[in-house]
Amino acid sequence: MKSFKEYDFKGKKALIRVDYNVPLDDNQKITDTNRIDATIPTIREVLDKGGAAILMSHLGRPKKGPESKLSLSHVISYLEKMFSTTILFADDCIGDLARNMTAELKPGQILLLENLRFYKEEEAGDADFAKKLADLGDVYVNDAFGTAHREHASTAVIARYFPNDKLFGLLMEAEISSLKKVVYGAERPFTAVLGGAKVSSKLKVIENLIGKVDNLIIGGGMMFTFIKAMGGNIGGSMVENDLLEVAKNIIDGANSFGAKLILPVDVIAADDFANDAKRIECSVGEIPSDYMGLDIGMKSCKLFEEVLMNSKTILWNGPMGVFEMPNFKHGTKYIATAVTNATQKGAFSLIGGGDSVAAINKFKMADKVSYVSTGGGAMLEYIEGKILPGVAAIEGK
Repeated sequence: MKSFKEYDFKGKKALIRVDYNVPLDDNQKITDTNRIDATIPTIREVLDKGGAAILMSHLGRPKKGPESKLSLSHVISYLEKMFSTTILFADDCIGDLARNMTAELKPGQILLLENLRFYKEEEAGDADFAKKLADLGDVYVNDAFGTAHREHASTAVIARYFPNDKLFGLLMEAEISSLKKVVYGAERPFTAVLGGAKVSSKLKVIENLIGKVDNLIIGGGMMFTFIKAMGGNIGGSMVENDLLEVAKNIIDGANSFGAKLILPVDVIAADDFANDAKRIECSVGEIPSDYMGLDIGMKSCKLFEEVLMNSKTILWNGPMGVFEMPNFKHGTKYIATAVTNATQKGAFSLIGGGDSVAAINKFKMADKVSYVSTGGGAMLEYIEGKILPGVAAIEGK
């Protein structure tokens, strides 16, 4: 497998799988361009090396074929702004129009294909559909880490039709390199910070990390399942009662592996799930019955900060509280600041997962950490130890 930098794109039509599944407002305007921005270097390099770029992506979850609100035509104006050139658009990703437009494509030009998921064959991993896409290009480039955990036609199956001309784009190379650095080559002390709502959604991640990390910090709604499992009073806080025994086993497992499981010691609790609710700061295991924990308290912030500042590798997935509400964003912002300070001190920090990325962007700190992953689901599955089809298809595994 050649690296992206080694490949000669001169005169080649590069079929690039990108992830342009971006959020759109009611007027079909992009509200977050990060996923598009992340692919720009790959596309530019193809063009600079004398190639042409054919971009293919999905957008949303079309139910029954084409839907105008989910057309990739909505990203054309932004792409034209970024590249200062006309972006050609095929309103079908296969068929005569796509074939004719790719056949006429000249070096330096960019062609965007219509939403792949307008065909059910894409998610089904249909080989015939993959072959029709493959016939459009000379070389296949996967630069869509956000879909690498899906065995879809354009992310995995298509690679078999490019036995000698398949490679990762610059974004994919950076994603995989960062993950390998954390999961397999972490400099110690290695600290993982996990937050978010539910233990169930992070269970496999926790189980795989326990044997790899020195410190496992748990915050967010998921912390209350652990606190209750230890006998604490959590009031009306979120809890997964069916996982209390599992939480106890995780606590015991951390001890047996020599990893420190670090839980919050205090919380900001509220009498309602609302920004203007009455708030109190209390011990994490002494929350009144008519209150619920919505953020970590200052003692917890200081405790977590001390661990992070003494870490050499940091993985952060999931917020510490309901950071979308101004009155409950403090814990998440404090930890984000601690991670950036630890990075400045020399630690390698990897941020991933939709809410964590949203938080680090909200607080304008994305450029102060080592790497921000573009694929939450794919990143978590990689950390769980799963083989990602989109990665395996290129690496030949």
